[in-house]
Amino acid sequence: MFLPIARLAERWLSEDKVDSRDPETRGQIESLLAANDEDTLEKLLRNRIEFGTAGLRARMEAGYSRLNRLTVITASQGLAAYVAKAVGGAQQRGVVVGHDHRHNSAAFARLTARAFLDRGFHVYLYPGLGLTPEVPFAVKRLGAACGVMITASHNPKDDNGYKVYWENGAQICPPVDEAIAQSIGENQQMEPQSWDEDGVEADPNVEDVTQRMMDAYFEAAAGGLAADREANSRTELRYVYTPMHGVGAPFAARMLAAFGLPPFVPVPDQMSPDPDFPSVAFPNPEEKGALDMAKAVADAQGIGLVLANDPDADRFAAAEKQPDGSWLAFTGDQLGTIFAAAVLAMARSAGIPDERVAMVNSTVSSRMLSVMAQTEGFRYTDTLTGFKYMANELLILQRQGLFVGFGYEEAIGYMIHDHVLDKDGVTALAVFVQLAAQLHAQGKSVAEYLEDKYARYGYFVSANSYFVCPDPVKTDHIFSRIRYGPSAEQTSADVQRFEFVRSEYGDTLRYPRTIGGFPVSYIRDLTTGFEMRDVDKVPAETPLRVTLDECRPTFPVSGSSHMVTFETRNGGRLTMRTSGTEPKLKYYLEVRNQDNDRAAAARDLVAMVNAVACELVQATENGL
Repeated sequence: MFLPIARLAERWLSEDKVDSRDPETRGQIESLLAANDEDTLEKLLRNRIEFGTAGLRARMEAGYSRLNRLTVITASQGLAAYVAKAVGGAQQRGVVVGHDHRHNSAAFARLTARAFLDRGFHVYLYPGLGLTPEVPFAVKRLGAACGVMITASHNPKDDNGYKVYWENGAQICPPVDEAIAQSIGENQQMEPQSWDEDGVEADPNVEDVTQRMMDAYFEAAAGGLAADREANSRTELRYVYTPMHGVGAPFAARMLAAFGLPPFVPVPDQMSPDPDFPSVAFPNPEEKGALDMAKAVADAQGIGLVLANDPDADRFAAAEKQPDGSWLAFTGDQLGTIFAAAVLAMARSAGIPDERVAMVNSTVSSRMLSVMAQTEGFRYTDTLTGFKYMANELLILQRQGLFVGFGYEEAIGYMIHDHVLDKDGVTALAVFVQLAAQLHAQGKSVAEYLEDKYARYGYFVSANSYFVCPDPVKTDHIFSRIRYGPSAEQTSADVQRFEFVRSEYGDTLRYPRTIGGFPVSYIRDLTTGFEMRDVDKVPAETPLRVTLDECRPTFPVSGSSHMVTFETRNGGRLTMRTSGTEPKLKYYLEVRNQDNDRAAAARDLVAMVNAVACELVQATENGL
């Protein structure tokens, strides 16, 4: 039933209790109501916060569409209700709850624990500041029914999130996420049952697992990945580290010590957890300028390696000083290649045959891992974007008797051991330093190690970026033009197009035959449900009738978002998709040159980047 916005505001005020300890949210709605600011009230109250990428993430303020005490409680009630129904012995197996250092994170974690306690659950709690990997580690180690981590990772300071892990220790994925969303929706119609966060830690059904689980976490990582602690301890390698005002520093220090590695040189102004992230414009190590302060410390001390975790320490970044004095910031894909080669070497040292090693990455990440697998003989597969897909795929491969070696996504997320079925920036940090120390002893740099891989597998160069498009209608129009060609009223020049006639759908797909002048050889559209290889062999200007069975994608199809991939005969691969959390049209572009011809690859990349903007998105015409 559609309620006038004033009625919605009154309902919020009736639910956001005076004793909720968050007078700001109640006061915000009261002020907007008094000012008759209906536009802002509509944005805050009309739509419920959506249960999306592994949970919830939004700005912290009043309203059903934001993250606040009320929405955390109702989400927790719905999650607890579903877990109790779907997981055998759920209350006894319990839930793991942790949180980072952001504003309200500790309160949100206690309220989450309270909602589960009210449902009869045992709660394994990390009461202090923690890193995200601690929750999936504990879920798996303790055999818990699920886990919740309160964090917004590297989002802006005003955001927070509610990340959910399933009983296997991996992030939730379809259809579990859809069922949880439905349960949360049903429970959103119920008023919060308890605002009381006092006494949560003293409840007899709450167990502080910090020391037990963290001891086990460091032991598992070092036991499985530390190659030679004595050799590690002898290294003369020096390196600078920053946790980006996040929680990572004490965990990074302990992990490095567990590997026998020397301590890092800190970035003093960024070491303490600070939810306001005062020294960076955006707390993401990938962002331009984010590592400038760490580089300055390194330059002042004559150090050639800079390392970083993001605020919740599940991502890892690195930069290395080059002989000409410049800094090379490794891309997420370059680090993925470096880690993959290191993990393969460790597996071989442990006597694991190449064919028993399994590695995965996301479909928007580099194809270099696929070429490595073809060359070396290990098992490789790609998945949809996100560790919720990669971790669950690795579990499937593990059940087939394979050694779970490595998984990564281009957004500097790396899973290097199956003790954590998610990205783990602290373990990645120690493995990287160990490799750098080994190379240092050989008189080699990490960049030279990467060059060796290019010489063996070919040169790969990428350009990942996005267009901001706050108008969903315009975004739909852009993707419609990519799929079906220009509309009758569009007069701008167009490229030659395919014609794939789908009688079952009653439509004709008209994807471009070229991108930047390079012939398109492969198309996969996970919105319309189309996938075909060697499409450039289809005669020009000839409509081709295709059946659903002939062009059904191997990946799941969803009409609720846009995602289309093209490959070109020059070694190019382009994926375009909409973001699930931001008003962005993202693209991921890579060119491979088998002959390691850097100049040719760079020229092709520039041509294809220009084609994305001019031919496909038409950025100027669309005002992007």
